[in-house]
Amino acid sequence: MKLRCAILDDYQKVALEVTDWSVLQDRVELESIHEHIQTEEELVRRLASYDILVIMRERTPFRASLLARLPRLKLLVTTGLRNASIDLAAAASHGVTVCGTPGHSEPPVELTWALLLGLARHVADEHQALRAGGPWQTTVGTDLYGKRLGLLGLGKIGSRVARIGQAFGMEVMAWSQNLTEDKAAEQGVMLAGSKEELLEGSDFVSIHVVLSDRTRGLVGEAELQRMRSTAYLINTSRAAIVDQTALAKALMNGWIAGAGLDVFDIEPLPQDHPYRSLPRVLTTPHLGYVTRRNYETFYRGAVEDIQAFLEGAPIRMLN
Repeated sequence: MKLRCAILDDYQKVALEVTDWSVLQDRVELESIHEHIQTEEELVRRLASYDILVIMRERTPFRASLLARLPRLKLLVTTGLRNASIDLAAAASHGVTVCGTPGHSEPPVELTWALLLGLARHVADEHQALRAGGPWQTTVGTDLYGKRLGLLGLGKIGSRVARIGQAFGMEVMAWSQNLTEDKAAEQGVMLAGSKEELLEGSDFVSIHVVLSDRTRGLVGEAELQRMRSTAYLINTSRAAIVDQTALAKALMNGWIAGAGLDVFDIEPLPQDHPYRSLPRVLTTPHLGYVTRRNYETFYRGAVEDIQAFLEGAPIRMLN
């Protein structure tokens, strides 16, 4: 009998098109699920009959309670090589192999700049006014040249964001718990003496640290109040790095000029979520990694992972 494999959260209905799955057809029966499944009860009902699951990043968490209720599951493939929404220890205890795939870090860099530029030049507001037949020009943009870009994190993504800022003629400063002066100097970036110094002195603050116990709530109410009232915050990393209640308060009260957000505490956002209506915010539905090239790489890697598992030699194991 063939093993059953479901591809979850294939929102754009492209998973079966962007790579060649035919090498699996003799041993695996494939199905793509397009809608997001919200509850654990529904996940168990829909997924109990599958041996293999392919998930897209962190769209559907696999906690211990869910894994315990999927006894048939043997292989869980996540796109990317890190997924904080999977309980890896629980997966191992239930005999579930977890594998990752390659991916590209350029797309989140590009979206960071789409949000930053959109905020600086009020692109969404002006577009909506023009389409609605409103006044011709209603805003005054913010220059990038000569302004300071503050980066919380200067890793693979942060360093690329820094280079683009420098190309715009911006002064770039960075800070993280482990960032050294030598590492910052390698990128031609100033090292902030503290998180507070970076927040107080930057015109744009962009977040590029990994979510961990140390970075959860890294930017809270006190930090947002330290930012300039003319400054913008961009988060394409993880929502929990910023205190979401404090950020909503900052946007409502005008503590900062605005925020560009691609990540949220609940995804997909409920219809009544404040970020669907808050002022001074430019939002995208977690598109940082959503590009054709990334999808091709993700799903090609998933096929490779499944092939290797079937041959008894799993690759890119995360647990």
